[in-house]
Amino acid sequence: MARLAGIKLFKGLDIDLERSEARANWRRFDPEEVLVDFDEPSTDVYFLLSGEVRVLMRTASGKEVILYEMRPGDLFGELAALDGVPRSANVTALTRGEACVMPASVFKELLFSHQSVAERLFCLMASRIRELNARFMEQTVLDLRHRLYSELLRLSTPRQDRSGERVITPPPFHHIVAARIGCRREQITREFTMLTQEGLIERTRGALILRQPDVLKARVAEALQTDH
Repeated sequence: MARLAGIKLFKGLDIDLERSEARANWRRFDPEEVLVDFDEPSTDVYFLLSGEVRVLMRTASGKEVILYEMRPGDLFGELAALDGVPRSANVTALTRGEACVMPASVFKELLFSHQSVAERLFCLMASRIRELNARFMEQTVLDLRHRLYSELLRLSTPRQDRSGERVITPPPFHHIVAARIGCRREQITREFTMLTQEGLIERTRGALILRQPDVLKARVAEALQTDH
């Protein structure tokens, strides 16, 4: 069975992936290893078979903004493969893992010869654009506090054993949250302290629990209406 069959772009599709795999490379990586860097001229597409990576952008002054974290089944590098423009982001490994590294020519051949793959890629790119648009609007309209509320809701998933609560596992580092919403770590620490005092969040050993996510949602909705 093709190793790429579990990748979201191909999962469940009846297409021959083994021929494309034979023309790709397989790369193992370690934590903190840079897989792709800014302005790199490479055009390969990476399919994550195992491990996790972080995608970020960096300003000329060195300030970093985190765009995504990616997990097994995800892909990155498709933009450079499609338009040949140097890389616009840095991708660094968070854990050990392995990726299938596919040349742009092989990727485009696979894409253009299977409409179902092309449609999935369009949907994937559309969802990423929508998320970036939402984050751009928040960055433009909301103050730091409400951007934090929105980001915590976005990072969290429903808690299995408690109705209505949400959880972020593992709990995010303050400097990482700061890099996601464009502020300083000290500001995040201060806001987390206030949220804890209000009983809205609780940090346990393995998770950050959103005790009353509906309150956070209501605050974000109100802020969007009043254009803080």
